[in-house]
Amino acid sequence: MTNSHIEHSQAQTTDEQHIADVLLGKSVHMTEDDDDDRLPSDDEPHELDDGIKSSRFKKLQKKLRKEVSWAIRDFKMIEDGDVVMVCISGGKDSFTLLDILLFLKRIAPIHFEVVAVNLDQKQPGFPEEVLPRYLSEQGIPYYILEKDTYSIVKSVVPEGKTYCSACSRLRRGSLYGFAKQIGATKVALGHHRDDILATFFLNLFHGGSLKAMPPKLLSDDKQNILIRPLAYVAEKDIIRYANYKKFPIIPCNLCGSQENLQRAMINDMLREWDNAHPKRLASMFKALQNVAPSQLADRELFDFEHLTLDRNDDERLFEGDNIQSGVTDELDKMGLPINPLVQSFNPKFQQKSDNSDDAQKADQKDKPYKIPIINPLV
Repeated sequence: MTNSHIEHSQAQTTDEQHIADVLLGKSVHMTEDDDDDRLPSDDEPHELDDGIKSSRFKKLQKKLRKEVSWAIRDFKMIEDGDVVMVCISGGKDSFTLLDILLFLKRIAPIHFEVVAVNLDQKQPGFPEEVLPRYLSEQGIPYYILEKDTYSIVKSVVPEGKTYCSACSRLRRGSLYGFAKQIGATKVALGHHRDDILATFFLNLFHGGSLKAMPPKLLSDDKQNILIRPLAYVAEKDIIRYANYKKFPIIPCNLCGSQENLQRAMINDMLREWDNAHPKRLASMFKALQNVAPSQLADRELFDFEHLTLDRNDDERLFEGDNIQSGVTDELDKMGLPINPLVQSFNPKFQQKSDNSDDAQKADQKDKPYKIPIINPLV
């Protein structure tokens, strides 16, 4: 074995141990390198466990695996003994999710099972042989559910309206019921960070609500726990990853053929922002994890009605030169002071003696003032 192979093997072992520690819930901190979106400019050969020789792919794969492991740990998505049903549509997102979960299953310090499930909705032209062939070749246990929801959607959705909502409801109902039928304890969906942000803006612009897709959710009927392990992963990274892996992508001809979809327009907006400001989407997603209810206006979420003062006896005099009082008779009637006291602006820099010479005064005048901040939230 060459030195380069030994170094690669050691690095890979270290990475896998890091991921295993994260899945165990250990306090492992992400380094700058882990969050670095830049990739090497060369494609020097590296023997990877997938057989792909590319330093760029190696770094991208490492990044995605760590982001998924962090999401699983942060939201306790997968626990010992879980049976994870991965909903696979044939798109880049679900293929990537399945691929990474299978890797984590091999190295995880806990035991869990992974099974792939696809709902064949009988869309015209759908290549029924693609998924069974791929999953069989990879040795991945799977189920293909056959149900003609396509005809149902076409019959209930008025002409000119988008199919997504009705199609999604029918698909969810079938898949969630099947998860309970086979005893799957978690249902894994392929939504990524950009999907979550797009849903947030759809609800903001068109739904009048501040909500998105949570990384982990208990279904309304409390029969299933849904997880989104790709919650921290950017779509552009999934696109690159799927291209490297050469997944047999199946396009959605039902929804993808429709024009003027609101979600598509939101996605275009997000891509434009990401191109112009590469860190903006990451900042927006961080905002979803850093909510301040008292700074919004939801009366159910925060009790604005019963806010009360809690002042102490310490008096803070106005710092400045002078206070002008007007209509003092009315001030007096209200019991308010007619001549409020004033203290010198920033007394720290005030001269200690009025008898100081001109040079001292000039020197004092040039010193910077520190403006006091009373409430930075206002």
